[in-house]
Amino acid sequence: MAQTLFDKVWNKHVLTGKEGEPQLLYIDLHLIHEVTSPQAFEGLRPQKRQLRRPDLTFATLDHNVPTIDIFNIRDEIANKQITTLQKNAKDFGVHIFDMGSDEQGIVHMVGPETGLTQPGKTIVCGDSHTATHGAFGAIAFGIGTSEVEHVFATQTLWQTKPKNLKIEVSGKLQPGVYAKDIILHLINQYGVDFGTGYALEFTGETIQSLSMEGRMTICNMAIEGGAKYGIIQPDETTFEYIKGRPYAQNFNQSIGEWQKLYSDENAHFDKVITLDVTNLEPQVTWGTNPEMGVNFSSPFPEIQNINDERAYNYMGLKPGQKPEDIDLGYVFLGSCTNARLSDLIEASHIVKGKKVHPKITAIVVPGSRTVKKEAESLGLDKVFKEAGFEWREPGCSMCLGMNPDQVPEGVHCASTSNRNFEGRQGKGARTHLVSPAMAAAAAINGKFVDVRKVVV
Repeated sequence: MAQTLFDKVWNKHVLTGKEGEPQLLYIDLHLIHEVTSPQAFEGLRPQKRQLRRPDLTFATLDHNVPTIDIFNIRDEIANKQITTLQKNAKDFGVHIFDMGSDEQGIVHMVGPETGLTQPGKTIVCGDSHTATHGAFGAIAFGIGTSEVEHVFATQTLWQTKPKNLKIEVSGKLQPGVYAKDIILHLINQYGVDFGTGYALEFTGETIQSLSMEGRMTICNMAIEGGAKYGIIQPDETTFEYIKGRPYAQNFNQSIGEWQKLYSDENAHFDKVITLDVTNLEPQVTWGTNPEMGVNFSSPFPEIQNINDERAYNYMGLKPGQKPEDIDLGYVFLGSCTNARLSDLIEASHIVKGKKVHPKITAIVVPGSRTVKKEAESLGLDKVFKEAGFEWREPGCSMCLGMNPDQVPEGVHCASTSNRNFEGRQGKGARTHLVSPAMAAAAAINGKFVDVRKVVV
C-alpha cells in the first residue's frame, strides 16, 4: 500500500496501538532546554527513577541566556532555570551543550549542526518549534512538560496520528525573496490554523532547490500555521549537510535507508495546497499573529473583526498604510528561524560598507556558537559592527522576552523571528516578521524597503 513520507516514519516507530487511536511511539532523540525540563526531572526524583535512555537525551541552554555577558545572569528565575538544568544533566547523566561551550546554541540549531538530527528519526523537545527538524525527513514535534517526563522515563510517547497535507511549491524565487517569505505568505493566505490536525509535507521544485537552512526556516514555522509537524523529503542536499558532523558517524550505514524516505507516487494526502512563488513579493507582518501580513507593495487590510481592531490598536497602525510607513526603532537578526550562517551572510551583503540609520538599534545574534565562529572566520562580525550593529553571543535573545534582550514598549521591531504576538519581544513591543535581508535593509534605511531592489 502506498505511503506518504510521514506515514513511513510514523509506522516504523509504532510500538502498540491501533491507527485512529493513540499509539505508543518510540522516540529516537530527546532534546531539552532549561525552561520546560525542571518539573519533568523533579517528577522522577520521588520515585528514584532514572532516564530510560540518557544517551538519547541532549540538553542546551538557550531561552534565558544573556547575549552580552553570558555568565552574568541577573534575573533570579533565569539563573535558577539555568543552574537547575546544569545540575539535572549532571545528576541524570545527560550530555549538556553548556554555557560557553563550542556547541552551545538554540536547541533547534544545535541538533542539526551536531548531526544529531537525521532522516527517519522521531525527535521531540519541550518547545513548539521542534518542527524545524522535520526539514531532514524526521518526525519532529514539540511536547509539554508532562510529556517530557514520560519520554525521560520510558523513551516513548502516546500520540494520535495526524492527517496528511501536501504543500506543493513551484516557481523560481525572485532575488530578494526567500524561504521566510514562502512560509509567511502561506500563513497569510490560509491562516494560523490551516494545518491543525495535519502533518505538512512541503514538496515541489522550489522546496527541492532550497538549502537545508531554507528548509529549516519553513518547517520551523509550520507550527505558526497550526500544524504540529512539518516534513521534507531528504535528498542529496540533506545528505551533504549531515555528512561529517560529529554525531553522524552512522552516515555510511544509514544513507541507504534514508534514500527510501519519500512519499510513494500514489500515496494518499487528505488535503493538497499548491503555491506558485514566481511572483511572490517580500512579506511583512503588520499585526499580532503571523497570519496578519501583506506583500511589500500591498496596503494593510480593512478591519474585518474585533481581532483586527485589537491588533491595529496594539500596533499603532491603520488600514491602508503600507510597510514603508511603519516607524521602526529596532532590528533583530536572530532566532531559531533565521540565525544560521546563510542568513547572516545574506544580511551582511546588504549592510557591507553602509551605516545603520541613526534612529535604529540593530542587533545580530548568531543562533549558535558554531555559527558565530564560522561567521567571524568570514569577517561578518566586522561587517556588522562597522555598520553599527551590535554583535552578540548566541541564544534565543530578542525572539522572546525571557532574557535581557527586549524591545522597548511601543517600539516597532523588524524581526527575523517566528512570532509577533502581543508582548512576545517585551511588554508592549511591536513586532514585524520579515526575512533577514528585509531586516538588514530596514536597519540601513530606517524603514522597510523593497529588498528586491537592493539585492542584485
